[in-house]
Amino acid sequence: MPKPTFSTDNTAFVLQTQGLAGGPGPDPLWVGLNLNIPAGLTAVTGDEGMGKTSLLRLLGGDLPAQAGTRSTAHAVWLNLALPEHDKATPEQLWAELQKQCPHWSAALQADLVEALSLQAHLGKKLFMLSTGSRRKVGLVALLACGATLTCLDQPYVSLDQASIQVVRDFLNDMANHPSRAWLVADYEADPALDWCSRIDLG
Repeated sequence: MPKPTFSTDNTAFVLQTQGLAGGPGPDPLWVGLNLNIPAGLTAVTGDEGMGKTSLLRLLGGDLPAQAGTRSTAHAVWLNLALPEHDKATPEQLWAELQKQCPHWSAALQADLVEALSLQAHLGKKLFMLSTGSRRKVGLVALLACGATLTCLDQPYVSLDQASIQVVRDFLNDMANHPSRAWLVADYEADPALDWCSRIDLG
């Protein structure tokens, strides 16, 4: 099992876990996790197969904990490939997710649609979209959801450079937020982001 190392310069913790265990299968990938997730941006880094996605799903509430505790927080994780939503349009998907997100920002959603050049795709079903456009639809949901803890799993995959910059600018604008946190998983921490903490899975 990978052993995460954790470092932070921030003491305002959004999510805390004690002895947390869980994973995608019957045998927990993660056991005895004691983590303090601060407000701001936290990088979750590691090679392929080190458990980045499973950790985000566990902390984001997509995977149930098999043991341990975690402080309550409105946490959201979303598979940006949106594999279960082929027949939905972007607006149908957002409307469905908005029901679970009381702090969803419709204004931010509209701004992101324009910034990510999704206007021409709003009436299309997701199976008709390219991989990059489909992931942009998922990113709009995650960035507009207003969750206390938002989990972004390799957010730059299949995006054009202009869209990557949109995501970077948004995250850096949120870097000093006093009460919300963003976990961003990738092979390496993006040097263009203003990180407040890192979880290195080795």
